Amino acid sequence: MTTYSILILLSGLVIFSYLFDMIAKHTKVPSVLLLLFLGIGLKQIVTYFNFETFDFLKILPTLGTMGLILIVFEGALDLKYDKDKNKLIKKTFFSAFVILLVTTGAITLLLHELTAYSYHLCFINAIPFSIISSAIAIPSVKGIKKEQREFVIYESSFSDVAGIILFNFAISNDSYNFSAFTNLGIELILIILFATISCLLLLYLIGRINHNIKFFLIISILVLVYAIGQSFHLSALIIVLAFGLFLNNADEIRIPFFRKYFIYPNLSKDLVQLHQLSAESAFIIRTFFFVIFGFTIMIDQFKDITLIQYGLIILSITYLIRLLYLKFIAKSTLNPLVYITPRGLISILLFYNLPKDLRINGVETGLLFLIILSTSLIMSFGLLGAKKEEVNA
Repeated sequence: MTTYSILILLSGLVIFSYLFDMIAKHTKVPSVLLLLFLGIGLKQIVTYFNFETFDFLKILPTLGTMGLILIVFEGALDLKYDKDKNKLIKKTFFSAFVILLVTTGAITLLLHELTAYSYHLCFINAIPFSIISSAIAIPSVKGIKKEQREFVIYESSFSDVAGIILFNFAISNDSYNFSAFTNLGIELILIILFATISCLLLLYLIGRINHNIKFFLIISILVLVYAIGQSFHLSALIIVLAFGLFLNNADEIRIPFFRKYFIYPNLSKDLVQLHQLSAESAFIIRTFFFVIFGFTIMIDQFKDITLIQYGLIILSITYLIRLLYLKFIAKSTLNPLVYITPRGLISILLFYNLPKDLRINGVETGLLFLIILSTSLIMSFGLLGAKKEEVNA
């Protein structure tokens, strides 16, 4: 392909993604689903005409990581803290944590029965199928009630963070003994300290940088901090979530020393620009990530009846556990929250980060795509149903 052909293709993908976002607002069908189908369609065209391509799997994890950072950061910048939200934060944290653990445990038992692999391997492989994707959930709930939208933003962000911590813990330990949990506690303390120092440093820099190129530098430093944290096996997504919350609520901190050195007159104006930049950057990264993921899907896998059976059982487990928790423990409004548990970007990233020796036969990208597709469609129908109820009310 020529340079101009590549530019036409890239520009066309962005335009299609924008149109898909417009369609999503009216139909409640997540735009990422349309992007996935676009990627699958492009793969069929490339195969038919025998165009030359390269191995997109090499860049998929990098794109996905960037998208995850920007989407979680953007979502955190939407959250304004006040004391009245303490109950909501606790509620969503326990919802994300308990549902993640119980769902992972149930899928682990299922995979063990179906494949006869060890519980340890089944547990590791079950985690990517148990995490709510903030990359799909957050953009999809902009049209629902504020209380429910905040529930989804907090819950999906906590699910991402807890899922990464659980995944890192699982692959780093052959057995889950006292020593393993002690190391986990030390890791959490380190990441909290790292997050606190990073938040203060980044806010200080925002107030001191006078160059016209400012916000891309801040985002680059945030990505750098995330990458450093992850390279030491720390769950650095906590830093991204904490920084977004910290920035959007820094003006509420009344400590004189803090206000003197960290709060400056143009902070609120800068936050608006930073939020806009992170949102548009997330849009671009998300576009290319999901199109490329769709492009890499081997649709022949869907002829496998076993794969379909695995998928249906995992879906049944996922929604039954969520329904029971929201109804009897969280005592939340079920509609539409029970439907909003999509799998997506974070599941893909963790799946591709699984070492080959830890993967089990039968758990392939086709199964992952089936779960992502199904949970997104169920969420779409649930949101549409909730919208009709509001109109009729």
